[in-house]
Amino acid sequence: MSTLAASHQADDTSVAALDAALRNATPPEVIEAALQVIGRDRLAVVSSFGSESAALLKVTADVDPAIPVVFLDTGHMFAETLGYRDQLIDILGLRDVRSIEPDAAALAREDADNDLWFSDPDTCCRIRKVEPLARALAPFTGWINGRKRFQGGLRAAIAVVEQDGARMKFNPFANVSREVIAEIYRSANLPQHPLVASGFRSIGCMPCTSRSDAGEDERAGRWRGRGKTECGIHTIATPAV
Repeated sequence: MSTLAASHQADDTSVAALDAALRNATPPEVIEAALQVIGRDRLAVVSSFGSESAALLKVTADVDPAIPVVFLDTGHMFAETLGYRDQLIDILGLRDVRSIEPDAAALAREDADNDLWFSDPDTCCRIRKVEPLARALAPFTGWINGRKRFQGGLRAAIAVVEQDGARMKFNPFANVSREVIAEIYRSANLPQHPLVASGFRSIGCMPCTSRSDAGEDERAGRWRGRGKTECGIHTIATPAV
């Protein structure tokens, strides 16, 4: 895989060609290819430190624990998520985790009462996630995330490599199964997010996350009852700011 990725770096960095080359690659192979095509200084992992995040972070650490990891601390995170972040940093030896917060002036201007999540969740996500991520990714030309097709909704047909504005976006877990992720946890003895045992299958901000039943869609507990399934960081291209 490394030879294949190197050939794309030298001769053909088109997203479609790279996606085709990596379509059946394993998660470590995709991350290794991303490193070769983009380079460590221009590549970041974006992680929510949520219910399945440890699998991506474990694979990343095995490939190169110095790859920068971006975590969006929205100000509405569960305390359990913040503790889990710190636990995984220690367990996996991640060397460059950057916790990014929303712009204080934007919060004062648009969410002074701290209840925008209820009245206008799309705007809340924009100022607490989309805009901070755009700033955080400014130094990078490629980024890695943990979306999977089995999560359903808009994620059901994601590519392994896609164009995201001016950047390449790598989805190394796009075509893996729940069983593969479970095996990563089992073989590495990774801890689960503390809220998983309480029925939280997809974990984001506290006000907009609820428990979900086993028969529901993977992300049914996110923005329940609002017809919203994504915060915007995967549906709005991140600008080159």
